[in-house]
Amino acid sequence: MSAPLASLKILDFSTLLPGPFASLLLADMGAEVLRIESPARLDLLRVLPPHDGGVSASHAYLNRNKRSLALDLKQPEALEIIKQLLGDYDIVLEQFRPGVMERLGLGYDALKAINPQLIYVSISGYGQTGPYKERAGHDINYLALAGLASYTGRADSGPLPLGMQVADVAGGSLHGVIGLLAAVIARQQSGQGTHLDVSMTDCAFALNAMAGAGYLACGAEPGWEDQILNGGSFYDYYRSRDGRWMSVGSLEPAFMQQLCAALGRPELAEQGLSPRPEQQWALKQALKVEFERHDFAQLCELFAGIDACVEPVLSLSEAVRHPQLQARELVTQVPRDDGSTQAQIACPLKFSEALPAPRHIGAALGQHTDQVLGELGFSASRIEELRRAKVIL
Repeated sequence: MSAPLASLKILDFSTLLPGPFASLLLADMGAEVLRIESPARLDLLRVLPPHDGGVSASHAYLNRNKRSLALDLKQPEALEIIKQLLGDYDIVLEQFRPGVMERLGLGYDALKAINPQLIYVSISGYGQTGPYKERAGHDINYLALAGLASYTGRADSGPLPLGMQVADVAGGSLHGVIGLLAAVIARQQSGQGTHLDVSMTDCAFALNAMAGAGYLACGAEPGWEDQILNGGSFYDYYRSRDGRWMSVGSLEPAFMQQLCAALGRPELAEQGLSPRPEQQWALKQALKVEFERHDFAQLCELFAGIDACVEPVLSLSEAVRHPQLQARELVTQVPRDDGSTQAQIACPLKFSEALPAPRHIGAALGQHTDQVLGELGFSASRIEELRRAKVIL
């Protein structure tokens, strides 16, 4: 099939995780993504361990299928190059603090004057407006201010530091992609572009789907381990005799009955179906005892053949080998420049016709500078002049 987003051409000024993960999804679906990188200000993702063959594995993954143009954006010649690129690239993705792109002469209003059809996506911690717009922050801060951390944790130890970046990815990256594609559809109808303001805190706040609805409509303030889905019921993790963990989500009656029958305690099912907190607590304590009677391997075997919504907590190495993930082909081999390949997480989106195979891992800084400028009509001598002037790398 022709890649679904093959018609999109995106200038990506973002670094670290939220913007690059968004443009990774777009590039995997066929968009042409050109990273605009500073020769002087190193993207920390390039040096983040672990490294494979001298290259950060995170960078090689998050920036696959993208080209790299190294420009010193503080020099006027670099600004002219960006303006030329806007004749072809009509989507901009940036992740600076509000005001930075404007100071560089690359704000939405300035670029819109060059190309009125421009779609300009700004991903930031707190958005382009409000008293926190210029405040520094990270994923843990956005989750805290959005209220999510106030009921994600344990009553005796407080909020949990999550292993993956919810506000960055589910907030910034995914909402950025959704908004960008919505803007493309709108442009097809109106012929006009737009500026999309994506705040990771805003989008994390929107993830309070059920708890937020309950508080705003009914005043029900959630806390740690006091909701059905946050540890306030038997819906939780249980330790095995040998120190591993199992997840239990047997909310519906049929699943609860199978859970209790498998553990040899069918009489417990009645407690699981009760909405009373004391019954839920008693069931939770009983389940802890029953799970700790078995080793992890025994529990995996016990629940493998039944639909009880009980699954093992797997390490990444185990998840990679799990038959479901293997059947879904969630690991792919991506070409390197030397002809070898690197194993990476595949694009999780499945179309009826397969997406094109990945073309290459994340590019070296400025790897495609000469190629891109050549496409703009720059002569080899002019490219060399710009390199001597340190406008390009």
